[in-house]
Amino acid sequence: MSDSPKVFSSLEEVQAAVGTELGPTDYIEISQERVNQFADATGDHQWIHVDVERAKQGPFGGTIAHGYLTLSLSSYFMPRLIRVENISMGLNYGVNKVRFPAPVRVGSRMRAHGKIASVEDVKGGVQVCIVITLEVEGQEKPACVIESLSRFLA
Repeated sequence: MSDSPKVFSSLEEVQAAVGTELGPTDYIEISQERVNQFADATGDHQWIHVDVERAKQGPFGGTIAHGYLTLSLSSYFMPRLIRVENISMGLNYGVNKVRFPAPVRVGSRMRAHGKIASVEDVKGGVQVCIVITLEVEGQEKPACVIESLSRFLA
């Protein structure tokens, strides 16, 4: 396991890659500092995320990462899952669907793996749907499952 992405040298290779498994990546730790910085950036200071003492008495026994922090970490993991060479640019085009099946407790470690679900031609390149699963070490249910859309342009 490592942060060595699956490398494609052309758009044609990507087009032929439907069903290809990506990852897993290395784990990263979800620290309270990261959660607090996300709370500051978004203005979401709900106690379950930032009040360590109160959260100990809450439903998860401690603070948890924001769902949208978990989702946003897909941007961190994406280049560790896939790299397309010999293109002019890659763009995050959005998501089709996002689910948060389980919380991410502060202090836990999370990693990603993915699968290329579909590739379709778009003007100037291809649009790729990658199902990204963010999992927490030792946790049965994933923290987040994302149908992520990327565009790779020639």
